Amino acid sequence: MKDAHVYSHYRDAVIGAVIDLAAEHKDIVFLDADLSSCIGSTNFQKAYPDRFFNCGIAEANMVGVAAGLSSMGFTPFIHTFGCFASRRDYDQLFISVGYTHQTVHVIGSDPGITAQYNGGTHMPFEDIALFRQIPGFTIIEPSDGQSLYELTRQVYASGKSSYIRTPRKGIEFRYTPEDKIVLGKGIELSDGQDVAIIATGSLMVSGAVAAADALKEKGINATVIDLHTVRPLDTDLIEKVASRTGHILVCENGRYAGGIGEMIAGYLAERNPVRMSFLNVGERFGEVGNLKYLSDTFGFTAENIARKAEALLK
Repeated sequence: MKDAHVYSHYRDAVIGAVIDLAAEHKDIVFLDADLSSCIGSTNFQKAYPDRFFNCGIAEANMVGVAAGLSSMGFTPFIHTFGCFASRRDYDQLFISVGYTHQTVHVIGSDPGITAQYNGGTHMPFEDIALFRQIPGFTIIEPSDGQSLYELTRQVYASGKSSYIRTPRKGIEFRYTPEDKIVLGKGIELSDGQDVAIIATGSLMVSGAVAAADALKEKGINATVIDLHTVRPLDTDLIEKVASRTGHILVCENGRYAGGIGEMIAGYLAERNPVRMSFLNVGERFGEVGNLKYLSDTFGFTAENIARKAEALLK
C-alpha cells in the first residue's frame, strides 16, 4: 500500500492514484475539460500522452466521449469541477454511461463550500443526490489524502462507475498505509455510547473529530464515523451505531434532499428508528468567501457540530 503522505494537495493524491493505476493497466485513459492545471492532470498527460484527452470546455461532450471509449474496452477517468460533473453532465451520465452500462470514473473537484472564491454558481450541494439516482454508480468522499489515494484505486478495481468527490487544494492525513481502508466500509474513529456523529469528507470529518473532543470534556461520549463511501452505504455499521447510541447526527457538505442524511434516515426508518439531527446547507445557495468564512456562515464548525449533538441529546 503506497504512502500517500508524499502528496501536498488532494489533487496530487487522486491524480497520483490514477497515474499509478495507468502504469499497471493499459485500459486506463484520462479526459479533462480544460481544467488540467487545476487538478494536475497535466502529470498524467506527461506520463501517458497518448492516453490523455483534453475535451475543452464541453463537459457533456466529454462524458459522451468517455462512454464511447468505455464501449471500446477502455476505462476512462474524467475530471471537471463538481458543479459541472453533476449538473451540466447529467443527461449524458444517466443515459450514455448509466443506461448503457459503461464504466466511467468521474472526479468532481471542489464540492460544496470548498469551491470558496468561485462562489455559489460553482458550489454543488446536490451532486450526491444526482449521482444517487443513477443505478450502479459508486460514490466516495474520502476525508484525507491516504484514503483518497486508496479508494480511487479501489473504485477502479470494483469495475463499476464512480463519482469521486474531493477538494483540490490543501490536504490532511489521519490514516497511514497500515490502516485498513475498504471501499463500502466506514471507519469508526471513536466509539462513544451517547451519540453518533456520521460525517463525510475532510471538512466534516475533521469538524466531527474536534466536536467529539469538546463533547468529551462535558461528559458526552460520541462515536465518530468517517463515512468515506456514500454508496454503497455501510448498513451494518449504521445499524450498529444506531443501536449503540440511539442518537445520530449526520454532517454533510451538501443539501439534505437526496443527500447522505436523508439516505441514512430512510434506511433506519424501516429497520431501527432513532432520534436524528442533520447538519447541511439547508435551502440555501452558495456564496463567495474563504473556507473559514463559509464554514462559519453555514455552521460547518466543530463548535456547531458539538452544539447540535448536545441539542439532539436533550
